[in-house]
Amino acid sequence: RDLHSFPTRRSSDLQEAGLLAQKLDDQNRQRQTLTHDLQKKAEELIAATPQAAPLLLAAHPDFSSGVVGLVAARLVETHYRPAIVGQIGETFTRASCRSIPEFHITAALDQCADLMERHGGHAMAAGFTIRNERLPELQQRLNAIAHQQLDTLDLRPTLRADMEIPLSALQPNLLLPYLDRLQPTGMSNPEAVFVSRQLRVARARRMGSDGSHLRLSVTDGNIYYDAVAFRMGNWADQMPETVDLVYTFERNTYQGRESLQLVVRDLKPS
Repeated sequence: RDLHSFPTRRSSDLQEAGLLAQKLDDQNRQRQTLTHDLQKKAEELIAATPQAAPLLLAAHPDFSSGVVGLVAARLVETHYRPAIVGQIGETFTRASCRSIPEFHITAALDQCADLMERHGGHAMAAGFTIRNERLPELQQRLNAIAHQQLDTLDLRPTLRADMEIPLSALQPNLLLPYLDRLQPTGMSNPEAVFVSRQLRVARARRMGSDGSHLRLSVTDGNIYYDAVAFRMGNWADQMPETVDLVYTFERNTYQGRESLQLVVRDLKPS
């Protein structure tokens, strides 16, 4: 079944809720495994391209339409290039696009609208449906647009923070009441991003079924915060004593207790 086709369920029965939670966890693990496998296949398809292209495109009949967007996002994260991943059906290819700030993906698709059945999105993400026989021409035209806009640029990922601040200045009892007032966050209202330096790492360990994520606790000597860093599990094997962090805040509720944890965007030795 498509991983997005499971119905929404609510339950006040403890046993049923436990079974539903287990099903949700199993479904999430399936999605993670599928995303990992399809990313590997997409990398192979991209590597087989005769010459390096400024825009990455991978399409295959075996790709699942439910996770092509996740795979495209992983490709952007790995290569820092716009990426398109699609599922090739009998007649149509349905694809999902993710991009970088230097390339407005939907504006590029607009220039190729005559080739597609439908398309839409915003600067950083989009989707489209196209007849299979037209996909090679779309790829050629999008690459030409990308060459024109990106060839002269030094494409490297850049993180921007709203404020550099001591960790102890961010008290949970002060922050929690204001988090909801910042919602909803998204493309037009991004989350507040902070930088704190010279933080001592109290503990760090790998997390996740494959150990690819990082769980750590940091302090500036006055306050401790738990933190999670997705796809940074390798740092657990080489963690310095003190680090500089770029992070956002996330509300964490466990057994009725509310707390804040840091969601790490990047880290480096102090």
